Amino acid sequence: MSNPSHSFGYWGTVALAVVMVLFGLPIMLGGLYLITLGGSWYYALAGLGLLASAWFLFRQQMTGVWIYLVTYLGTLVWALWEAGLDGWAQVPRLVAPTVILVLVLLTIPALKGRTAAPRRAMAAAAAAVVAVGASLLGLSAVRDGNLVAQETTPPPVTETPAPVETPAAPVTPEQTPAPAPTAPLSPAEPAVPPTDAPAPDAPAEGAAPTGDLAPAAEQSVAEQVVDNQFETGVDWPAYGGTHRAARYSPLAQITPENIGELEQIWEFRTGDLPENDEPFGNQNTPIKVGDRLYLCSALNKISALDAATGAEFWTYDPETPVDAVGYNASCRGLIYFADPAADETDLCATRVVNLTHDARMIALDTETGQPCADFGNVGTVNLLEGIGDTAPGFYAPTSPPTLVRDVLVVGSQVSDGQTREAPSGVIRGYNVVTGELEWAWDMGRPGETGLPPEGEVYTPGTPNMWTIASGDDELGLVYMPMGNSAVDYWGGDRSEAENTYSTAIVALDVETGEVAWSYQTVHYDVWDYDLGGQGTLVDFPTADGPVPAIIMPSKQAQFYILNRETGEPLVNIEDRPAPQGGVEPERLSPTQPYVTDFPNLLKPNLTEASMWGMTPLDQLWCRIQFRQASYDGVYTPPTVDQPWIQFPGYNGGVDWGGVAVDPVNNIMITNYNNMPNYNQLVPREEVDALGVVPITDPSYDADAGGGSHGSLSPQALTPYGIRVNAGWRVPFTGLLCKQPPYGGIAAIDLETREVLWDRPFGSARKNGPFGIPSMLPIDIGTPNNGGGFVTASGLFFIAAATDDILRAVDIETGEEVWSVVLPAGGQATPMTYEAEGRQIVVINAGGHDFMETPIGDYFIAYALPESATP
Repeated sequence: MSNPSHSFGYWGTVALAVVMVLFGLPIMLGGLYLITLGGSWYYALAGLGLLASAWFLFRQQMTGVWIYLVTYLGTLVWALWEAGLDGWAQVPRLVAPTVILVLVLLTIPALKGRTAAPRRAMAAAAAAVVAVGASLLGLSAVRDGNLVAQETTPPPVTETPAPVETPAAPVTPEQTPAPAPTAPLSPAEPAVPPTDAPAPDAPAEGAAPTGDLAPAAEQSVAEQVVDNQFETGVDWPAYGGTHRAARYSPLAQITPENIGELEQIWEFRTGDLPENDEPFGNQNTPIKVGDRLYLCSALNKISALDAATGAEFWTYDPETPVDAVGYNASCRGLIYFADPAADETDLCATRVVNLTHDARMIALDTETGQPCADFGNVGTVNLLEGIGDTAPGFYAPTSPPTLVRDVLVVGSQVSDGQTREAPSGVIRGYNVVTGELEWAWDMGRPGETGLPPEGEVYTPGTPNMWTIASGDDELGLVYMPMGNSAVDYWGGDRSEAENTYSTAIVALDVETGEVAWSYQTVHYDVWDYDLGGQGTLVDFPTADGPVPAIIMPSKQAQFYILNRETGEPLVNIEDRPAPQGGVEPERLSPTQPYVTDFPNLLKPNLTEASMWGMTPLDQLWCRIQFRQASYDGVYTPPTVDQPWIQFPGYNGGVDWGGVAVDPVNNIMITNYNNMPNYNQLVPREEVDALGVVPITDPSYDADAGGGSHGSLSPQALTPYGIRVNAGWRVPFTGLLCKQPPYGGIAAIDLETREVLWDRPFGSARKNGPFGIPSMLPIDIGTPNNGGGFVTASGLFFIAAATDDILRAVDIETGEEVWSVVLPAGGQATPMTYEAEGRQIVVINAGGHDFMETPIGDYFIAYALPESATP
């Protein structure tokens, strides 16, 4: 008989014992430290069990197996007691210990004191453990929240509009202009209306769908532009569908039953890609009016395409320099305007307006792509007028203006965390025909609505609006989701006006620029909880009937629903006590507003048991960090002597994707994030010693920190810089400290105020430790940015997640009914329209550097096969 000491089993046992020591020693020592912080005793005991088992295995003794079996049994009991049957929660608790158990059992043939009976028992135990582990992990694949179905009536079928003629070949502004587009079309009733059809003058958005495709009505541009409210259906005339931002289409050709036949029909590439690791991440939602689709690239190139084929009519390149890019190179949208006073043959009778990263507003003729000579200075307005000297990329618009009546309302992105003397957050209104400044709302200059006096600038550092406003032409109001003041995490010298309008929804009179009303969603915001989503205008159901309202989503995943004429809440909002302390205890608000009678998606406070990782070791590291930090729930104040946990983090909740509303069934769909930040204020002396300076400093180097993506931002001219661990990542593996899910998607009934379903959103296929894609098709619930749209056929289309997938979800059940892999990240909101008798879905796959999705320059269109359309 061979000597076990010279067999493979011997050396395998020794190697296993060494591995157990390498893991057991830091687990035991870390566990002891965790106990001193008031944390769980499990890790110290488990580490001790690993070390004891390793000692006896090294000595080739069966005692090592028995010790590990006791340790594993204790681990199993503890894991089930602490986290129950939550599959994702059990990954760091049970997967690695189960692997070790199997390896320990395999050492039995090489051990002293073994018998046949224990070997059979060990084999049975191994099979049972593997089965238990597989069952627990399998739960993660089906854990999709509360899924409740509701009944809807399928739309009736009618004829589709006649196809539109396609141009023979693309042209450029230097070539012969393309054929004139057809007049903008809007959905209307069919030729032979059903008995329950809406009246002929009923608005399309919010009207019941009347067919597979909403038929086109004969309506002139001049008639439609009276209130600028072009409708969705045949067209998609604004970023949010319309400036009411419901992101709803009455089209119904694509249904849950036939969506499996959806196929790609064309692709257009802009050519804008980073060359030297510049922060790119285009988030464009094209607009479509008539037979043309208008889009903009990461560096603000504007293209007009044939909506049916993707053929290029023209492209205008404003030659935006790369060094003008701020947070990232993104052009979210364009504005379309048809001048009712112009002859249809006039240059710029219809125009598109765009903002560039270097702060220009450009108006182009939709037919030729030529600049509008009567707009500003030969088609361009300089948005830096009144802003003053600023560094490239500091004041860098990424969102489109909002058109209300004949006024373009303009805000801008201002890079976070740089200096208190940042460019002003002034909001300005420009005449859409001439480009002339009509008013400026500068909260630091009350009563003054023009340019600052010569030699002065608009008030520096005031809250800005980097996202998209919405508008009501009838009321003449524009609704602005405001950010917070320059430097996000300290507010000691903010003015009274800043403290009033920071992180508030502000309604301005579009004729005068005066504040009609405002509602603040966070008091004294020192958490970067700026309002990132576009407000959605709806007729909100109440006991007294529908009321014109605005739904304002927040990064805290609450939904502030206000009468859009008066600003009065239509839901109950109460001020609740907020955590106190930090570095500004005398200035913090003692309370914060909470919506109490409408569902919110704010998740329970974190606990030590919420910590995660790939193994018990990194979960232990996260538990120690949790115990070392200050955390009292939402609105935990910023601290300098220790880290603090911000949950939700600054990425939401709900960010720039906003919400979508089906106005027929009164259902709101929204995606959201569910991640913390791990932050710490840094004393000014330490920031200066590290050489971290703001973007305005001649020695500024974004790679050394201080940029919008830097781990340490200077917050110059304040007592503190800020170090942010966005998502709260584990070193080395790059995984997140909080257990999944990290993002979700939910449907809420506006009438009953009930959550219809709420489920994790985004699969693990492109996510994994060390940045290696796992390719697992399991809905882990990933971080997500970008929104979706809903159709009359009961579908919600969205990409947004970090798995590079465009999905369609059945809004009745929340079930995914179709998906397609994109060539780059889909952190943009898709849109839909009709062209040549087909409903077409288009998405910009541009990726996002901060979300770490692949960067691209793709616009991709999907439709049913021509053989499947009427």
